[in-house]
Amino acid sequence: MEILRSKWVAMAASIWIQCASGASYTFGIYSAALKSTQSYDQSTLDTVSVFKDIGANAGVFSGLLYTYVTSNRRRARGGNGGPWVVLAIGAIQCFAGYFLMWASVTGFIRKPPVPLMCLFMFIASQSQTFFNTANVVSAVENFADYGGTAVGIMKDKGYVLDGLCSVIVVGAYLMQVKQTSLSLLLNWQGFLGLSGAILIQLYETLCGGDPASFILLLAVTPTVLSLLAMPLVRIYETSTADDKKHLNGLSAISLVIAAYLMIVIIVKNTFGLSSVANVVTLVCLILLLALPLLIATRARRDRMEKTALPDKSPLITSPKAATSVNQSSVGDSQVEAGLSENLNLLQAMKSLSFWLLFLAMICGMGSGLSTINNIRQIGESLRYSSVEINSLVSLWSIWNFLGRFGAGYASDAMLHKKGWPRPWLMAATLGTMTIGHLIIASGFQGNLYVGSVIVGVCYGSQWSLMPTITSELFGVRHMGTIFNTISIASPIGSYIFSVRLIGYIYDKTASGVGNKCFGSHCFRLSFVIMASVAFFGFLVAIVLFFRTKTLYRQILVKRLHRR
Repeated sequence: MEILRSKWVAMAASIWIQCASGASYTFGIYSAALKSTQSYDQSTLDTVSVFKDIGANAGVFSGLLYTYVTSNRRRARGGNGGPWVVLAIGAIQCFAGYFLMWASVTGFIRKPPVPLMCLFMFIASQSQTFFNTANVVSAVENFADYGGTAVGIMKDKGYVLDGLCSVIVVGAYLMQVKQTSLSLLLNWQGFLGLSGAILIQLYETLCGGDPASFILLLAVTPTVLSLLAMPLVRIYETSTADDKKHLNGLSAISLVIAAYLMIVIIVKNTFGLSSVANVVTLVCLILLLALPLLIATRARRDRMEKTALPDKSPLITSPKAATSVNQSSVGDSQVEAGLSENLNLLQAMKSLSFWLLFLAMICGMGSGLSTINNIRQIGESLRYSSVEINSLVSLWSIWNFLGRFGAGYASDAMLHKKGWPRPWLMAATLGTMTIGHLIIASGFQGNLYVGSVIVGVCYGSQWSLMPTITSELFGVRHMGTIFNTISIASPIGSYIFSVRLIGYIYDKTASGVGNKCFGSHCFRLSFVIMASVAFFGFLVAIVLFFRTKTLYRQILVKRLHRR
C-alpha cells in the first residue's frame, strides 16, 4: 500500500523493532540465575557480561553489511538489498544466542564451559548492533538535517527503544514475578512499548515466572517483531520543512508514554493493582503505542497538501546563529571540500578526531556500562531489597532513555539556534558523570538512586551524541561502519572497569558464605577511580570541541545554502 511507503512509517517500524532490541540492558535481571546455575564467581560473571558488551557494541560487520546492501540506489524501491537484510541477520542471531543460553540455564543441554557461554552471550547481544545499525543509520539518512533528534528518538526510542526495551523486557519479567514496580515501569516508554506489551502478554500466558523463562522471552520476542516489521524499514532520501515538527511529535509521544509508565509504576508500588487493572493499563499502553502511525499519517497529509508549494523555511531560525555563521570566513568551496567527502573507516582512523572520540567513549560508555552491569551486586552490598534492586535496573533504562532523548534534542537545538558544536554537550555530560560516580562511591543512604540517575542520563547521552557526531565528522555513507567501530570503546571500557577493576577489587574484599561483601567499602575505591576516568573523558571531549568548532560552522553554512 502506498500509505506504508514513507519515511515516517519506516521510522515507526524502526522504533518498534528498537523497542525489543535492548535485551543486553536487562542482564541484571537474570544474572543471578546465570551465576547460580553455572556456579560462577563474580569475576567469571563479569567476564560473561563483558562478552555481552562486546557483542552489543562491536558492530563493524553490521556496518559493513549495511553499507553493502544499501549501496544499490534502488533500495528505497524495495530491491534485493536494503536495511531489512541487516535486520533479518540480527533476528537470527538474537534467537540463536538467547535460546542456547536458556537451554544451558534450564539444563536442556549440558552445562557449557565458560568460553562457550561467552560465545552464546556474544551471539545474542551481537544482534543488537544489527538492529541499531539498520534503524539508526536509516533514520539519519531519512532525516539528515535533524540527525541529533532522529538518533535521539531511535537510540532512545532505541532507548525508548533500547532502553525502553530493557524497561519493557524488565517490566514484563517483574510483572510476572510479582515485583510489579519494575514490571510496569517497564512496559515502558517510548515506542519500545509495543514490544513491551507483546512481551508481557507472552510472558504471562506462556512462562512460569522464572528468570529462565525470561531468557526464552528475549530469544523469541525481538526475533518475531523484527521479522514482521523489517519490510517497512527503507531509505527515503527526502527532506521537508515539516520534518522537525513531526520529529518533535514523535519525541512528545515518547515522553508521554514514559510519564504514563512512571505513574503506573508508582501506583503499583504504593497501592498495588488488580489483574483487571493490569489489563486496563496494558490496553492504554497499546493505544499510546499506536500514536506513531498517527504522526506518519499527518506527515503524509502535510506532504500532499504542500507538494505544489515552494519550501522557503530556513534551517537556522535564530538570527544570531545565522549571522554568526555568515560572518565566518568559510567559503562555499571550502565547505564542499571539507564536508562533501564520505570517509571510509581507514580514512577516518587516520584522523585525530576519531581517536579523541574513541577515547572519550571508553571513559563515558565504559564506566557507565560497568555501573549497570554491577548494579545488582552494588545494591546487595548496600543491603537494598530485591524489589529495590530490580526497580533500579528498570529505572536505569528510564534515565538512559532520558539521556539519549534529551542529548539528541538539545544538541540539535544548540547547533541550529546557537551554533554550538555537539562535542560541547558531550563534555558537559562526561563532567556530570564524574559527580554521579562519586555519589555512588560515597555510600550514603539512598546514594544508589541518586547516582544511578546521574550516571544513567549521562551514559545515555553518549549513545545519542556519538553517532551524530560521527556522521558529521566523517560523512553518512560509511557511518554504520565507523560509529560501530567507535562503539567498541564501550566493551573495552567495560572489560577494564568491570573485570579488571570492579570484579577484581570486589573478589579481594569479599569473604564468608557465597564470597559476598557488604558495606560501602566494597565498591568505593572502584567508583572513585571511575570518577577520575570520567573526568579525563571530559578533558578529552573539551579538546574535541575546540578541534571541531570550525567544522561545525561549515556544517551550518552548507545546510543553510542547501535550503
